[in-house]
Amino acid sequence: MSESHPATTKSTLRDYTEAIIIALILAFFIRTFVVQAFKIPSGSMLPTLLIGDHLLVNKFSYGVRVPFAGTVLIPVSKPGRNDVIVFRYPQDPKLDYIKRVIGVGGDTIESRDKVLFVNGKPFEDRYGVHMDRTVVERAASPRDNFGPVVVPQGKVFVMGDNRDNSFDSRFWGFVDQKAILGRAMVIYWSWDVEQPLFSLGRLQSIRWGRFGDIIH
Repeated sequence: MSESHPATTKSTLRDYTEAIIIALILAFFIRTFVVQAFKIPSGSMLPTLLIGDHLLVNKFSYGVRVPFAGTVLIPVSKPGRNDVIVFRYPQDPKLDYIKRVIGVGGDTIESRDKVLFVNGKPFEDRYGVHMDRTVVERAASPRDNFGPVVVPQGKVFVMGDNRDNSFDSRFWGFVDQKAILGRAMVIYWSWDVEQPLFSLGRLQSIRWGRFGDIIH
């Protein structure tokens, strides 16, 4: 008949506690400085990103930052045009948004009848799409006609790839680089979130072909 020894029990409990604490510290470190998961809740980045895409955001792309403050400790690179970034929404920092960088500090951005111009030249808009042929007048909305506006230093101008259905810098202004959480890197999961969660339809909606897609 065996008996449990208090010292052994305490040692085992301490080992488990230490392992859990270390795991939590590592998880916090990875999420804060290296990579973070993000899912697409809207169609503003169609067709590049679909509703229900789950992706990993590289938080190291633009340097090591002070948690919560956003100040860069160790610079790596700066956001560039056409980068897909995740950032804190300027009007409500509790919300995370994902958009594509169109202009960086010093750039002059303008749109004329849906055509983008950067620094006075037509922008090579490889990713933006227009699903609505209607051209909205400047007086009614900045959707199709806005600017010219100059991007302040330390900020970026962003737009969704779904140009006719994206709430972005055209409407609410610039994104401070301190608010950028990282650069979208790869899709690791994708399915139709409009299907009931525990249903055959949700399982059948898994988009296997998108797994591992690099985000451009």
